[in-house]
Amino acid sequence: MTAELPTITDVAELVGLLGDDVYVRWSKGPDADAASTSRDSLTGVELPGLSASPLRVEPWWGDRPRELWVARRLYDYRHLRDLRGADVRAWVLRGEEVGRGPDNEPLVRCQEPVAWVDDSVLTACEALVAAQRSPEWGPLDRSSSGR
Repeated sequence: MTAELPTITDVAELVGLLGDDVYVRWSKGPDADAASTSRDSLTGVELPGLSASPLRVEPWWGDRPRELWVARRLYDYRHLRDLRGADVRAWVLRGEEVGRGPDNEPLVRCQEPVAWVDDSVLTACEALVAAQRSPEWGPLDRSSSGR
C-alpha cells in the first residue's frame, strides 16, 4: 500500500487536500500503522486510534493564508522524526476521529492513506513559520522544554 502512495511536493498541493476528514500523521507510514494504534508515551496505555493532526481549517482562522495553516500543522510535530528515527515521515490520510489523546490530539482510524509529504514541503513550511517572526511560538517538542 505505502509504495503506491503519491508524494506531495508542494505546499499548494497540501492546501488542496484540506478537509474535515483529512489528517497529517508522523510515523513509519500506513503499512506500519495498519496493525496498531498509538500509545500514550507517558503511561504506555494503548489508545483507540492513531494520533494525528487535523488539516481541517478552523472557522476562527478566517481568511488568513491556508498555506500558513498547513505549515503550522507540519511544523508542530516535525521533531518526531528526530525522536523516533529517520524512517518516520509525514503522511496524509483520510480518517474518522474515534477519540482524543492525552495531549487533546485527535485519535483517528485511517480510512484511506492519501500521500507522503516530501521533505521539500517541510522546508517550505519551516520558512513560512519563520517568516512570522514570532519569538513566543515554536514546535510542540517536550524534549526541548528545559531539561
